[in-house]
Amino acid sequence: MRAYAMSQTTAPMTDTVFATPSRKFADPDRTADGKRRARVPLARLTTLWINTGTLCNIACRNCYIESSPTNDAFVYISRAEAAAFLDEIVQDGWPVTEIGFTGGEPFMNPVMLGMLTDALERRFSALVLTNAMQPMMRPLVQKGLLALRDAYGDRLTLRVSLDHYTAALHDEERGPGSFDKTLEGIDWLAAEDFSIALAGRTCWGESEQAARAGYAALIESRSWPVVPDQPDALVLFPEMDAQQDVPEITEDCWGILGLSPSSMMCASSRMIAKRRGDKAPAVLPCTLLTDLPRFDMGATLAEAANAEGALFDQGTVKLCHPHCARFCVLGGGSCSAAPFE
Repeated sequence: MRAYAMSQTTAPMTDTVFATPSRKFADPDRTADGKRRARVPLARLTTLWINTGTLCNIACRNCYIESSPTNDAFVYISRAEAAAFLDEIVQDGWPVTEIGFTGGEPFMNPVMLGMLTDALERRFSALVLTNAMQPMMRPLVQKGLLALRDAYGDRLTLRVSLDHYTAALHDEERGPGSFDKTLEGIDWLAAEDFSIALAGRTCWGESEQAARAGYAALIESRSWPVVPDQPDALVLFPEMDAQQDVPEITEDCWGILGLSPSSMMCASSRMIAKRRGDKAPAVLPCTLLTDLPRFDMGATLAEAANAEGALFDQGTVKLCHPHCARFCVLGGGSCSAAPFE
């Protein structure tokens, strides 16, 4: 996933949250025209994301978090660090049902299989966002995944990033030859009866109907166990053009757009990640707000639930980042597969 501007992490910590030429998103409480900014309280925590690290085997053109073979802005999280949060969920009775793993490429992390085991043993469902390329296809990783499949069945789901159903547009995003390598990985998962989902993009101006029809034809030709008309089986993420001007979200927008704060990703999920140089992981509002340390909410879920400061009010998230508008409110995007109740 791509952060809006990773260079902003070196900006001085002032009252300005996120500077844009128009001064949008600069004030955590008020929009540029003085209206009260929308906020999202944590209604029910159902998904905890674990960022396994920003290192990836490829460098995508529009990666949401600028992952690459050299970017370790988020370092590999350890098995013990991840397990501490799983234990906190169990001990404190958090209503989490799903543990999601994202990166970077999760299978670059050397303890990825161990973290999956810990999540599944605690009776959570597990969702892994992967490109299904060489890191996942290593023999030892395949062996470990097969063992987890045998033990836990469809409680383990692998969501494969297939940006487009054609090689030309997928490779435009991820590099020459990546389409064929990803198809090889999906073919293996399908042949071994894993629970599979796909994640595509809407970057090329085609309608959702046309996109799903294109994926449907590819899915049928490869005999993959994916239902293209189901939004959680084929997730189409909104375009994340960092240069695009987006409107700020005010409290009035909920009624104007016919949306509820409880339908936003940060109403039901949090993510843990470990920044390079930090001694311990931090809790973040979601999988997207990663580029500024000021979005860190605390060292535990309990701390995050009561986070205070410029960007939070007793754990309530102020929508003061362009991604809040671009991806979630206006784009309708959500990384989780768990239903919100």
